[in-house]
Amino acid sequence: MSSATPQGGPGSSVPGPDLNRADLRPGWRSRTTEPPVVAVVGMGYVGSCIAGTLADRGLSVLGIDTDVDLVDRINRGSTPLAEPGLADLIAAEVGAGRLRATTAGQACAGADVVLLTVATPVRQDGSLADEHLRTACAALCATLRTGQLVILKSTVPPGTTRDVVRPLLEASGLRAGADFALAYAPERLAEGTALHDLRTLPVVVGGIDPRSTRLAADFLHSALGAATLPQESLEAAEIVKLADNWWIDLNIALANELAMFCDLYGVDVLDVIRAANAIPKGDGHVNILRPSVGVGGSCLTKDPWMVWQSARRHGLRITTAPVGREVNQRMPGYTARLILDELAVRGVPPAEATVAVLGLAFKNNTGDLRATPTEPVVAALRATGVRVRVHDPLVDPASAHQTFGLPVTTTVEEAVRDAHCVALLAMHHQFEDLDFARLPVAESCLILDGRAYLSKEKIAMLERLGYTYRGIGR
Repeated sequence: MSSATPQGGPGSSVPGPDLNRADLRPGWRSRTTEPPVVAVVGMGYVGSCIAGTLADRGLSVLGIDTDVDLVDRINRGSTPLAEPGLADLIAAEVGAGRLRATTAGQACAGADVVLLTVATPVRQDGSLADEHLRTACAALCATLRTGQLVILKSTVPPGTTRDVVRPLLEASGLRAGADFALAYAPERLAEGTALHDLRTLPVVVGGIDPRSTRLAADFLHSALGAATLPQESLEAAEIVKLADNWWIDLNIALANELAMFCDLYGVDVLDVIRAANAIPKGDGHVNILRPSVGVGGSCLTKDPWMVWQSARRHGLRITTAPVGREVNQRMPGYTARLILDELAVRGVPPAEATVAVLGLAFKNNTGDLRATPTEPVVAALRATGVRVRVHDPLVDPASAHQTFGLPVTTTVEEAVRDAHCVALLAMHHQFEDLDFARLPVAESCLILDGRAYLSKEKIAMLERLGYTYRGIGR
């Protein structure tokens, strides 16, 4: 595309050019034509994973971010993100010269394809805080040229690509669909499996017009090797991502309330879920997810609010999204109360209790502390006078200290010494081989399983060692 003669310039009614290299016809994958140059704007979690993967697939990738320290770190072949395989991938692609980073937004001018992966948080009322997105679009507008393909990947309310991104880019004098292609293709990554997900999960794509949809779908299929699911509009693609996370959050809320319900009867909720999920329904089976200490991260805690706020603006009252959020936001308090009640049964008052929290991140096998439900658990325990120690091998110690107000212990042994309770709130692989027989805990120590989902055989072993086990709904 960058070598094409510009056509369909500002004000022209002539369709823009087919995007040469960005069109990614079979010749590119067979190396008979030059691969496209891709700019990834926003090198956070999503941007870094996508940039590394595209570079590994043979594309020339430029990561753009305003964080000088992050850019310097990437250019040294490093990353602060604890995603499995990402550090090695970044190092290899920077070393091979296929990936580099810059703070210079004007570098987008040299790209055939621009992917926008900036942060899109929500405000207190659930509306989109679009400052990062607007800033990125304004910068891109200054260098936008005929024939480029622009794909927004950040999670946004329906209508954002059309009503926010499009006019900001068209301030350049170029028209979406006529002079440049514009599409939306949401990221669908799960932390801990992101690099695998990028290459295997179907990619949802919706464009400003059919041609933009086709170009974006062709590019993403060729660049990632994954199947694509073209949608009829930008809004359809935007809603798909929200539907996924709305369903996940609400499903977990069901599992959490089911766990509390099972607890009333001394029933193991995992047994109930396993049996309930054996029933065929729709295109698959009943699929109740697992309960836990709570829901965290940057997506599930905000995307349902995007749904609620978007519906509200159009006069529609959505109830399931806020209900799911309410249930899941209660779980850290419920977990803290489980710990305090179990300790009280053992005659250990809060002021005399020591609780070791293993796993601070918002989910297993990640170092991400964003909206982690572990933080309110720790805060609730400390508010009652409990002495809390924390340990997590995957988190950044400085960030964790700032989040929890506690230093992160260097070892598990340091964290659990004389502890009356060991709370497994993120069950990283590093904890799977813990030798509970050798842990220097207090007598009759409680094991609180927040998301380890220990097997019944493991629970029986712990009880033989003198531990007491308690899980969410177990």
